Amino acid sequence: MPTVLIIDDNATVAVALEVLFSLHEIDAVCATSPEQGLAMLEHQAVDLVIQDMNFTADTTSGDEGRALFTEIRKRYPDLPVILLTAWTHLDAAVELIRSGAADYLGKPWNDQKLLTTVRNLIELGQSNRALQQRMQRERKQKRELEQKFNLCNLVWNDAATERVLGMACQVARADVPVLITGPNGAGKERIAEIIQANSSVKDGPFVVLNCGALPAELIEAELFGAEAGAYTGASKAREGKFEAADGGTLFLDEIGNLPLAGQMKLLRVLETGRFERLGSNKERQVKVRVLSATNADLPAMIRAGNFRQDLLYRLNVIELHLPTLAERTGDILPLAEHFLNNGKTLHPSTASALVQYAWPGNVRELKNVMQRACLLAAKNEIMPTDLGLPLANSWINEQEPDKDAIERALQKSHGVVAQAAAELGLSRQALYRRMDRLGISRSA
Repeated sequence: MPTVLIIDDNATVAVALEVLFSLHEIDAVCATSPEQGLAMLEHQAVDLVIQDMNFTADTTSGDEGRALFTEIRKRYPDLPVILLTAWTHLDAAVELIRSGAADYLGKPWNDQKLLTTVRNLIELGQSNRALQQRMQRERKQKRELEQKFNLCNLVWNDAATERVLGMACQVARADVPVLITGPNGAGKERIAEIIQANSSVKDGPFVVLNCGALPAELIEAELFGAEAGAYTGASKAREGKFEAADGGTLFLDEIGNLPLAGQMKLLRVLETGRFERLGSNKERQVKVRVLSATNADLPAMIRAGNFRQDLLYRLNVIELHLPTLAERTGDILPLAEHFLNNGKTLHPSTASALVQYAWPGNVRELKNVMQRACLLAAKNEIMPTDLGLPLANSWINEQEPDKDAIERALQKSHGVVAQAAAELGLSRQALYRRMDRLGISRSA
């Protein structure tokens, strides 16, 4: 059951609030002075504080309430505080709202509105605490992962990325093929590097072949090597990627582009470790850890007859799926800041624009956007318009709620400013500034 601390020297007010909350499954404890209230906070966990603004007889300045609020904020910065005040001290209450108070209520108050406000703030506080606890767990897990494994200086902060990294490091020492799936530009090669760096062959070579970057007739020669005269232009013998990767790891990117003849020979190498160069009958033996990656739908290619099912079984003993950047938004800002140079920084609105964008080109697109923005931005602080992203200007306009949007949010939240601000994606202070500028009263 949530607990509310009421700090008010008026026993009638305290009893009325205590009864109201008890009828709605909210526990209430009372203090009659600021000193008693602060002492209770030291020894009892509460979810919310409701405090008066004046405690000494014939005192109406609100200074005591201001001092109490300031001390609570100092000691418990995340604890929501509702101010109880006479309407004659509205300006002082609004000023404290701008300093971080959750809300204020005039005496006499509206029971239903008070209950709505309290429930919303308690629910928001509980959600925030759960989020903070989850973030603390994730930070701890991240530190443990970074301390235990070589992550090759990968920049990341999203739980989805952590899951992929955790599994990659877990399977790294197993001498089995790994298939890394995911969209282009998501960072599949970096995952392969991390597997290599934590494998039993980490001191061996790490050789990369992009199967989609070569003509089909040259891929076999690249993989297995060729003797002089094996094909037009082969003036001398050359070793292939398997020989180069002997004792280490071979990473085959875009494996779906491997032609069927090459697939058959690759399957044999995976099964036996033996192969022949093109134009040679001499069998060669290698010990290679094979990692592969694709953005293609290999099962669909198998159904279409373009990919061997038995090869897929060999390649994906372990499959790691790397999500799109849009599916791991926690990585966007750390990566964006990592790609900054020349002393550039991100304006807060730019950070929001980066998180909102869909990133169809994933990490590769983000890197290009940040490099371009660093070159073209007129100031050290990069603005949303410097990004050159589609719909950047319309996004900026949408982020500035107009009078109608604010009034709708206030109506939807029954006048609870904290809830309306959350609905609009603003802080309470930012919402109050907009309300003042647009001439919107709190009771709108």
